[in-house]
Amino acid sequence: MELALFAEYRRKVVENCSKVIIGKEEAILLVLICFVCSGHVLIEDLPGTGKTMLLRSFARTIGGDFKRIQFTPDLLPSDLTGIHFYNQKLGDFQFRPGPLFTNIVLADEINRATPRTQSSLLEAMEERQITVDGVTTLLDEPFMVMATQNPLESYGTFPLPEAQIDRFFMRLSLGYMSRSQELSVIARPSVLDIVESLEQKVSKEETAYIRSSYRQAVVSADVSGYIMDIVEATRRESRFVAGVSTRGAIALYQASQACAALNGRDYVIPEDLRFVAPPILAHRLSMGTTARNDSYTEILEKIINKAKVPLEDI
Repeated sequence: MELALFAEYRRKVVENCSKVIIGKEEAILLVLICFVCSGHVLIEDLPGTGKTMLLRSFARTIGGDFKRIQFTPDLLPSDLTGIHFYNQKLGDFQFRPGPLFTNIVLADEINRATPRTQSSLLEAMEERQITVDGVTTLLDEPFMVMATQNPLESYGTFPLPEAQIDRFFMRLSLGYMSRSQELSVIARPSVLDIVESLEQKVSKEETAYIRSSYRQAVVSADVSGYIMDIVEATRRESRFVAGVSTRGAIALYQASQACAALNGRDYVIPEDLRFVAPPILAHRLSMGTTARNDSYTEILEKIINKAKVPLEDI
């Protein structure tokens, strides 16, 4: 496990994306951790906070094919997966692949599409394959879905069901910049020009190594127990209708390994867990239809703070 390569990979990706998204290094690192773990990310925030630009800049930084889909109520599943059409010249049916046949998919305003269209993403997200008319086609790696949605505007939207939200490795929120950061942003050239000028900073070989080797980071029995203490506490919490699923526990375990490796360590410490736990676990909890997103986070943070942190024996 070449730890120097992990640290250099992180530096190049975060620095390049920071040219577009100012002051959001933590969010960029979390997207990177999600990508390393072969997960998918849901960014939920107000319009104009840089969600789409963050995902565009990340895609250009790591290279590979990138496609953006604007989700609308009239979007059909076949618009994502592709269709078989009759080619009159050949006298036979041919498959025309949809935009999901790429490396990085930006699903913009995913909650504006109907549940039927939203569900067409499930097979691609979970199994890395697409089935059309009984024919299954494997997707190329890396494959990652980056989805955005506006948490305030509910008119004309279709909330994602719990089962589909659980498929997202992380849910992030960017928030507003500081005053000084925003002053520098409004005075600079067009953000689209900056994104277009970004160059690929990491090779496909580096990406393949990072994504295949991060699991070598050691998780001790005490740290594994710390993970389960947090997960089980969410299941006992009376204010939650449902706690963290097993898929969520696995995601937390893998994300802590990726976080440790990208920080130049071949072992996981409790601080790695505390860093990745909120964006991985909060959206997997259920408090009913009237609960706010910040309510989940506040309760989860209290649960994490109450959990006994394992200490190293000296």
